[in-house]
Amino acid sequence: MTELSRMVIYTKDVQRITGRTDRYARKILSKIRVKYGKQKHQLISLQELCDYMGLNIEDVAKYID
Repeated sequence: MTELSRMVIYTKDVQRITGRTDRYARKILSKIRVKYGKQKHQLISLQELCDYMGLNIEDVAKYID
C-alpha cells in the first residue's frame, strides 16, 4: 500500500474520485456520517469512504493529495 499523506476525506477528494459535483460529494459525506453515526462536525476517514462506496483503498489513495 502506498503511504498516505492524510487519512481524512474532504468534499474535493470525493469530487476527484467520482468526477461528480460538489453537491453530490457533500451528499455522499452526509450519508457516510449517518451510516457510521457521526455528528456533523466529525470527519470522515478514507477507510470509511472506501467501505461505503465499495472501493479499494489503494486505488482511491492515488486521487488524494
